Amino acid sequence: MSRQNLLPRTAPFGDGERASLDAVLGTASPTQRAWLAGFLAGLDAAGGQPAAVPAAPPKAAAPLTVIYASESGNSEALAGNVAKLARKQGFKPKVVDFADLDVATLPKAGKLIAIAATWGEGEPPARAVRAYGELMGEGAPRLDGVEFAVLSLGDTSYAEFCAIGKALDARFEALGAKRAAERADLDLDFEKPAADWIKGALKALAPAEQPDNVVAVDFARAGEDDDAEPSREPVVVEVVEHVNLNSSRSDKETIHLALAFEDGAPAYEPGDSLEIFPENDPKLVDEILNAAGLSGDEALRRALLAERDITTLSAATIERFVKATGHADAQKLVDSGEAKAWIEGRHLIDLLETYPAKLTAEHVNTITRPLPPRAYSIASSRKEVGDEVHLAIAAVRYETHGRARSGVASVHVADRIRDGAKLRVRLKPNRHFRLPQDPATDIIMVGPGTGVAPFRAFVQERRAVEAPGRSWLFFGDRHFTHDFLYQLEWQDALEDGSLTKIDVAFSRDQPEKVYVQDRITQHAQELISWLDGGAHLYVCGDAKNMAKDVRAAVVKAYETARGLSAADAEAQVAALERSHRYQQDVY
Repeated sequence: MSRQNLLPRTAPFGDGERASLDAVLGTASPTQRAWLAGFLAGLDAAGGQPAAVPAAPPKAAAPLTVIYASESGNSEALAGNVAKLARKQGFKPKVVDFADLDVATLPKAGKLIAIAATWGEGEPPARAVRAYGELMGEGAPRLDGVEFAVLSLGDTSYAEFCAIGKALDARFEALGAKRAAERADLDLDFEKPAADWIKGALKALAPAEQPDNVVAVDFARAGEDDDAEPSREPVVVEVVEHVNLNSSRSDKETIHLALAFEDGAPAYEPGDSLEIFPENDPKLVDEILNAAGLSGDEALRRALLAERDITTLSAATIERFVKATGHADAQKLVDSGEAKAWIEGRHLIDLLETYPAKLTAEHVNTITRPLPPRAYSIASSRKEVGDEVHLAIAAVRYETHGRARSGVASVHVADRIRDGAKLRVRLKPNRHFRLPQDPATDIIMVGPGTGVAPFRAFVQERRAVEAPGRSWLFFGDRHFTHDFLYQLEWQDALEDGSLTKIDVAFSRDQPEKVYVQDRITQHAQELISWLDGGAHLYVCGDAKNMAKDVRAAVVKAYETARGLSAADAEAQVAALERSHRYQQDVY
């Protein structure tokens, strides 16, 4: 059957050009033809050329609001992916960080995608707390007429897996919005299922096709999808320095790691992180193989060393174990509802030894999840160290249920990595933890323990650019003599002026424990004076206690220094957060 020629011989094209155009247009769908018509019309208009009048008025791009609640940057990256794909499908997306979200605007969203991470034990990311609280509060607006879809990110090692995404999904529905696509709750290996979910959600939210109309093309956004982004591919680096920053008498071990990049360090900025792809403890791998009855499987051993997560134990892990083995006693644990309590402080090896079963390699792969990389704040500035990246990594060691435990990446670095060793790493940018654009702006840095790492980078950067702004560091640890990380460097920085002042808190050097938040309280008047003068305040370290205590201390400082009520002092700190003058990088 011959194909019908679409272009007449009178068309202003040669025979070969007409044949090529007929080949393309003859197989194109109505939507593709409509898009091409709108694209060509817009292209002529953008170039200042007279545009042909389309046969039908352009179809306006459908508005789409994409909101994200992110702590480590994963939700933010996925929101960007949604926007890119949505733009190509005829949407006009608007991406909004929960930190900047005006909840009152949501009723006008029309079509809404929310991507939310869960932090700690079922808490919203720090930047999302204000807007999340407003959305969950009694004053939240009705969302009648809004269509929505929620993508939830979490970690199955925590009891409240994906709690924030689940809560948002239920809340949108309770406020009258219509669910267009089912929520997805994704673990650390989220990239592939997230991409599939995004495609499905956009299809569900797409307006009914009108093939007789021309699709509008947003030329204002042309080229944005091609902006250069840091590569997400891991690279191999060499360890050129491996030093324990604590004294030999300390009960802690903090490794200063200097990494050299063969082809030049990635374009990182102070505040960014570097992900390390670790290997599991070989001894633990052998214990798991023995417990599973697979000691002779060398292929599985290699996979367990570098590819599978063999420490995380969650309720989902036990359920997968029961499904794979049919273990009756393990099934009773699940049915009793006691599994969540039982897994606390335990790892996969505890499950295999408590409920012995003959497993296959396929069972082990099904039960475990991919081994995720671990992110560490970069402790250096390229302006000072060139093609290197420095990290400060505290070795995690503890004991529970009669068994010694250790952090996967931190103890891999502490025990099995030395100078000359190779590591796989990947840059993880953090644009929400950045030095002020104006180097004359004062900065206040609060970083106990390894939370001081990014502030070493900040001080190096400010020294290199000869920043005129003042810098104030609050540092804390256990003992002055044994745990004062980078002590000599801070003394040098005080001498050359790149650090204006430092206040320290060593909790175990006196009968009463003293922490960085106590130093903030002691210096409340001066700290508020700096903030009133435009200073930016940065907090890095433990999210569970320290970050909350520091924030409470800053609120209290406003109360005492300015004579404010608790509510007004809280409003002052909230205003700092909204203006990005109070930034946190917590974990």
